[in-house]
Amino acid sequence: MTHERRKLLGALLSIALVSILVSACASAPSPVASMPEGDFRQRIVTQEVDGVRVSAGVPSAQESKALFGKPLYKRGIQPVWLKIENERDLPVSFLPVGLDPMFYSASEVAFIDQPESRAPVSLASRFFVDQAMQKLMVQPGDELSGFIFTRLDEGTKTFNVDLLDAERFTSLTFFIPVPGLAIDHYNVDWKNLYAEDEWVELDTERLIETLEGFACCVKDKSGENTGDPLNLVLIGTPRDVYTAFIRAGWDETESVTRASAWKTFKSFVSGGEYRYSPVSNLYVFDRPQDVAFQRARENIHERNHLRLWMSRATYQGLPVWVGQISRDIGVRFTRKTITTHKIDPNVDETREFLLENLGYAQSLKAFGYTGGVGAVPLEEPRGNLTGDPWFTDGYRLVLWISPKPAPISKLEFLPWRMPHE
Repeated sequence: MTHERRKLLGALLSIALVSILVSACASAPSPVASMPEGDFRQRIVTQEVDGVRVSAGVPSAQESKALFGKPLYKRGIQPVWLKIENERDLPVSFLPVGLDPMFYSASEVAFIDQPESRAPVSLASRFFVDQAMQKLMVQPGDELSGFIFTRLDEGTKTFNVDLLDAERFTSLTFFIPVPGLAIDHYNVDWKNLYAEDEWVELDTERLIETLEGFACCVKDKSGENTGDPLNLVLIGTPRDVYTAFIRAGWDETESVTRASAWKTFKSFVSGGEYRYSPVSNLYVFDRPQDVAFQRARENIHERNHLRLWMSRATYQGLPVWVGQISRDIGVRFTRKTITTHKIDPNVDETREFLLENLGYAQSLKAFGYTGGVGAVPLEEPRGNLTGDPWFTDGYRLVLWISPKPAPISKLEFLPWRMPHE
């Protein structure tokens, strides 16, 4: 590359970066809500089942560095603290592979950033070994505690604690928010999203009628232009929806901040993965999405993502959400929204992927279909807000979220509409 071309590229990148950061300042909530730092022990979560009590906590990046003297998060390592108390009559074995099949040993973590030493055991490695779980079996009436060093998951850390004795296998699932990211749904006041008298409980017939009466598509902030089709409906509490997607391998989304803008810029330039990349605001019910999730593929240019809005409707006492899901097959920068996605025009394929994804993750109680935007044929596609074409059979997929793991073999089909006949 010539000197002149390098100078031009540098100038263009600088201009793009300045635009991004300015846009981030203008778009970010003020202040951006985030989980406070502190002693991770104040965020410990405890579960108990069949005479075994398990407590778990996850230090943040800052807390981990203070505890271990190393920037573990920058190395892709996240310590998880566990305490297992056994009140059974049988010894219980902890299976760390269930928590993370690629977990790191204590000595391996101790070796990071350490100069080579001929000593068989350094003071650093001894410190890490002492902090880690040194045995995996808990005798009756005893307890076991220590750290397991896992691969990094920012936002919400999700993992299983699997236990085995001579008579049974027990698995406990933990969802633990970790400070460090300004997740978008941290800003949502779920309890006051609607006034008490605004909620409407619907029976099945009225629910179908209401879902088919929702707007066809998302809108821009002005409300004058329509975009991607609203092709998704969820039934479930915010917590159940949240844990269902995390269990199925989806990531949360950061709000637009200086930090997230810089990470987006670096990922765009390098083609690397940014699992929590912000998404632009789209509007339903005259407000931007309440929560967004994404499932990254190999890089920032390729991901499935969805946006959800909680409606005023409830069904059998549970909130009803409307949503939009599509697949990114490319990304380009805009000054207004940092990045915008180029979508796969076949939005139905991504919709059906979500059905299978949540089904295999044992996150669904039932599913069905209602009418929606109406058929849009491949030969006459419509366009979203950035001009990308899309086509669809016009139906909305309804997913009833299960509050606890549900085998896919028990998944119920709701025969409301039959789009595939």
